[in-house]
Amino acid sequence: MSGIFGIGSSALLTYQRALSVTGHNIANAGNENYSRQRLELAVRNPQFSGAGWFGQGVQMTDVARIADQFVLAQLRDNTSGFGRQQVYHQYAKRADNLLADPQSGLAPVLNQFFAAVQDVSNDPTSIPARQVLLSQGQALADRFAFLHKGLDDQRRLLEGQVGAAVQDVNTLAQGIASLNRQIVDATGIGGGKAPNDLLDQRDELIGRLSELVTVQTLPQDDGSVNVLIGSGQSLVVGPHASTLAAQALGNDPTRMEIAIVSPGSTIRVTELITGGQLGGLLEVRRDILDPAQNALGLTAVGLAMAFNELHANGVDLDGLAGGEFFRVPAAGVVVGRGNSAAGQPAVSFTDAGALTGRDYRLSFDGSEWRLSRIGTPGVLATAAPGETISFDGLEIDLSGITGEATGDSFDLQPTRNAAAGLGMALSDPRGFAAALPPDDPASNVAGDNRNALALAGLASQGVLAGGNTSISASYSQLVADVGVKTRQAELSFQAQGRLLDESRAMRESISGVNLDEEAANLLRYQQAYAAAAQVIAVAGTMFDTLLMAVRR
Repeated sequence: MSGIFGIGSSALLTYQRALSVTGHNIANAGNENYSRQRLELAVRNPQFSGAGWFGQGVQMTDVARIADQFVLAQLRDNTSGFGRQQVYHQYAKRADNLLADPQSGLAPVLNQFFAAVQDVSNDPTSIPARQVLLSQGQALADRFAFLHKGLDDQRRLLEGQVGAAVQDVNTLAQGIASLNRQIVDATGIGGGKAPNDLLDQRDELIGRLSELVTVQTLPQDDGSVNVLIGSGQSLVVGPHASTLAAQALGNDPTRMEIAIVSPGSTIRVTELITGGQLGGLLEVRRDILDPAQNALGLTAVGLAMAFNELHANGVDLDGLAGGEFFRVPAAGVVVGRGNSAAGQPAVSFTDAGALTGRDYRLSFDGSEWRLSRIGTPGVLATAAPGETISFDGLEIDLSGITGEATGDSFDLQPTRNAAAGLGMALSDPRGFAAALPPDDPASNVAGDNRNALALAGLASQGVLAGGNTSISASYSQLVADVGVKTRQAELSFQAQGRLLDESRAMRESISGVNLDEEAANLLRYQQAYAAAAQVIAVAGTMFDTLLMAVRR
């Protein structure tokens, strides 16, 4: 009797647990981070008798979590790629809308300015025409400043988002480390059986982390996972999580860099951060905002230098030599963090055609100053303390630096903020030098328009890039570059979105809860449970019959 009673009892308990697992699946059908579970069954060891081996019923071996780690890894990769492309596309589109706008862009104001120069050449004695020219010059300077501010606003927003993303990474890392600890403890208590719901919670946090940065996971024998981010930087090791910080570690106090902070040390890892929203933000800063602001400033400097040079060749209505028309922006210099040196180099523009729109670093090696392009290896030029470096249309006077020591540095950003610094130097309309100096000093220059014609010709004359690019073409090239990046980002964003949808569908097909399937299981297990109860009832009846026979 004990055999059939044991068989019935094992079946009753097993299908009770099977109903519980099925109910748990149904309860989490709407949880997109849940992996469906399945009760694994096995035949209990049979018992031998003279007539052969008799079965002893069923036993539960495990509650299996249905998940494919390869599919999960692919989903995380595509989530990271989508986050990166989404952020990159958003910022690229904003920059493109700002620079290429037919009303608020630079092109219409630039055209109006040169049209005003042409109007003065048509009537060089007209004070109203000259006044309009000065007004258009100021409007052009204001438009440069407006565009620079628009890009700068995006930069400030980006730097704030970098800090927020780093905080989110830290929060998720702490959560993953805590779940690692709980999973290791639960696995030990369960004799090696995995706590499925905790694994789902950990995968959810890792998935959210992959939205922010590229993620790699390394499973450990104790059930924990180590998490690497970016290009292989450890973020979570077992129950311990590293702490990231967004700090101004470089010379530029407004530029956030990513670092791993521990007691007594701060290690910069910006270059190791890739993928996800955080990686996308860093790419936007490097590939869109920095080049766009530099190129816009280069256009402003080129315009001011070329126009001033020709203007200085002419004479005004009173026969006086032309002075500056535009105020040439100052080249930006950022003092190195922790410098021992006092003072800073004086940087001036000498040749518009040789300017590159790149940023430079000036570093002292103990005996001489070395000039290099930021982001590009190699030394461009060297000079002893107090000397002058002339390179790429710049003159760098080192005489203002004293007390330099090994490791001192300065970041040179010649055109980064130049668009904001462009202004009008001329305020008197009579001072516009529309004429060229006469051969006879006593001659009247009032009707001379030769210099005004030359100035109007700057609209299409090559002044930048070795004399091969005009002011208008320089800005058009900037708009085209940003437009191409925006279009590429849009296509990549759409493609990455499709890949992410496919990965989610694949994960859902494997780990998602199918209510029709669970309903069928519910009915099947319910019937099995009822049948097992009937087996126990039959065993009880047989036992009662045996007792009655013995009593007789």
